Amino acid sequence: MKTGKSANIIQFIKFSLVGISNTLVSEGVYFLFVLFGGSYLTASFIGFLLSVLNAYFWSTRYVFKEAQDKEHRVWWKVLAKTYAAYFWGFLVNAVLLVFWIELVRLERFMAPVDVVLTDIGIVSLLAGWGITLDSSLLGEITAPILNLVITVPMNYLINKYWAYRQKDA
Repeated sequence: MKTGKSANIIQFIKFSLVGISNTLVSEGVYFLFVLFGGSYLTASFIGFLLSVLNAYFWSTRYVFKEAQDKEHRVWWKVLAKTYAAYFWGFLVNAVLLVFWIELVRLERFMAPVDVVLTDIGIVSLLAGWGITLDSSLLGEITAPILNLVITVPMNYLINKYWAYRQKDA
């Protein structure tokens, strides 16, 4: 087993791979809710709940495997700590969503994207499904993607050093 810096790098890469699946769950739920007219904050919360279950499942089996020479982790305590750890990321994400959508008004910068999506037929395709894709909706879809730059490293550190930490036996 690798130790030190290389082990941490490998672990962070594994965490990032699991994070991709978390992001697909979280953002997928978020996008669906927002596309069909749901509140972006409600969408974010439901995506959070489901993605943390996904994170717990894969992190316990793939990223932060239990060391046999250390104290045994109790599954429900780790699950509770995982929710608590990711909750900080959720709060940061929610504050940043409000920042991007309400204060910066990210929609102001989405007109060129809207034009491209119209030109390639995405806007009319979605309109056929009753979804109005405009600059406002594009801003709401783009904001959580921007937030990942901050929330992913933060979640890794909290999970590594708190939620999945094992004490010596």
